[in-house]
Amino acid sequence: MFKRLARTAVPAAAMLCAAVSHAGEPVMTNGGVVKIGVLTDMSSIFSDIGGKGSVVAAQMAADDFGGKVNGVPIKVISADHQNKTDVAATVARDWFDNQHVDMVEDLLPSSVALAVSNVAKEKHRIAIASGAGTTRLSNEDCSPYTIQYSYDTYALTTSLVKSMARSGDNTWFFLTVDYALGASLEKDATTALTATGGKAVGKVKHPINSSDLSSYLLQAQASKAKVIGLANAGSDTVNAIKTAREFGIIGQGKQKIAGLQLFISDINSLGLPAAQGMMLTTSFYWDRDDASRAWSQRFFAKTGRMPTLVQAGVYSSTLHYLKAVQASGTDAADAVMAQMKKTPVDDFFAKNGTIRADGLMVHDMYLAEVKSPQQSHKPWDYYTIKQVIPAQEAFAPLSASRCPLVTAKSN
Repeated sequence: MFKRLARTAVPAAAMLCAAVSHAGEPVMTNGGVVKIGVLTDMSSIFSDIGGKGSVVAAQMAADDFGGKVNGVPIKVISADHQNKTDVAATVARDWFDNQHVDMVEDLLPSSVALAVSNVAKEKHRIAIASGAGTTRLSNEDCSPYTIQYSYDTYALTTSLVKSMARSGDNTWFFLTVDYALGASLEKDATTALTATGGKAVGKVKHPINSSDLSSYLLQAQASKAKVIGLANAGSDTVNAIKTAREFGIIGQGKQKIAGLQLFISDINSLGLPAAQGMMLTTSFYWDRDDASRAWSQRFFAKTGRMPTLVQAGVYSSTLHYLKAVQASGTDAADAVMAQMKKTPVDDFFAKNGTIRADGLMVHDMYLAEVKSPQQSHKPWDYYTIKQVIPAQEAFAPLSASRCPLVTAKSN
């Protein structure tokens, strides 16, 4: 009996000594590597917005951090979700269950982000939606493991719509893509429009990745609305603007067109002659200051393109994540999330950034106007920044959040 107790006591004592000797050292829980998965559109309508550029951005962050955190290597992997929520959820589940992925990044479009956020919550792993805009991510579908980092549809639409409406462009027709992003863009834009005394005179939905938007645009023209609001993204937005110009729907003295989610990659695809004069809201512009220019030139050297706000957000959020892993001494999701939320973000991407209890990273936004060809003096010289929108004005207040994490705390 005594011998049996002695045999069990020795390993226990050894474990206790080992635990004491390692007190204060990093505790890495997930396979001896910090692994980041970039889950994005590599081959379809959003590939210019995120895609391979997001993978490059995440790898740049890992490299700039030194390739290791808390003594273990950082590895970046990627996959194409094909804009299918079931594919995205399956990939995320495999990454978490079998490939020891700690954090998943990018997650555009919104439907993918919502699906992967649910998997991350189930698996207690971190999801950072740098590419998704739907406000559902920080409201009714919020999660303690998801951060919406780069923007949301409220921030993109509210200041833009109010600015245009105050200038007399107060009747709108919405051309809306039929999935989560489109619904969120249209809802937030309509709310902002109504708040200024304007009104929506009509709307129509179109399928994602539509090859022919002419019939929808003719409906918008017939509405006599002053503004056609494009509640879509990527090549759907580009195709709509090109078609509207070809049909003579927009132009001098005619209806205006407003891209509610415009990226610099869209302007590059359109060209300044077609896009000039358009207003937009953005969270990032490569030529804003010395810091944004320096990082963007590095990105350009690797990709041949200037970064979108999504790609810049992927870099910033990945670096913020790695700093939190280092500071907390672990890759355990709860500890890392707590560290990320208590640490401000102030870098080349985000000014005055904080991650709120609902998972939304609020930061300054920018109201911009697309330059004319005559105003542009160098490649990718596309925007004039008209206004800095302070973080607390750019995003909906936390008091209005429908996130259960917030409402439970306040009760």
